[in-house]
Amino acid sequence: MKIYKTIASVLGIGYVGKGGGTIAALLYCIIWLLLPAAYTDSVWQMVITIFIIVAGVICGNEVDAVWGKDSSKVVIDEVAGMAIALLFVPHKPAYAFIALMLFRFFDIVKPLGIKYLEKWPGGWGVMADDILAGIYALILIQLLLQIQYFL
Repeated sequence: MKIYKTIASVLGIGYVGKGGGTIAALLYCIIWLLLPAAYTDSVWQMVITIFIIVAGVICGNEVDAVWGKDSSKVVIDEVAGMAIALLFVPHKPAYAFIALMLFRFFDIVKPLGIKYLEKWPGGWGVMADDILAGIYALILIQLLLQIQYFL
């Protein structure tokens, strides 16, 4: 159980309490920025994102029984959402910041069906709302990039 808690809380960040999700998402942004720029244009970014999602679902299933449904200690879902928001985004701090702001907006406000996904059972209920928040953030960033391209 200790390994599930460690992964779900992203090495203990989830124990911080209020703001743990933002800290976990910010940590992913920092790691993403420290990676070589070629990473953002490679299949590895997708592979790592899928790995984070799968790990989150598995760990979410396990810790749900101990910590309760969608505990605030679980922050791997924020890491997964942030990873999605940064898919195929130019490797620049400004885009990481925009992705973080958009992802956290969608994750906190939970519009457009995001709130509904929290009701899913187990690990999928933990992860699905953040996955969709990440997808919405990614769509807006890609639209911004397209608008910027045409200007």
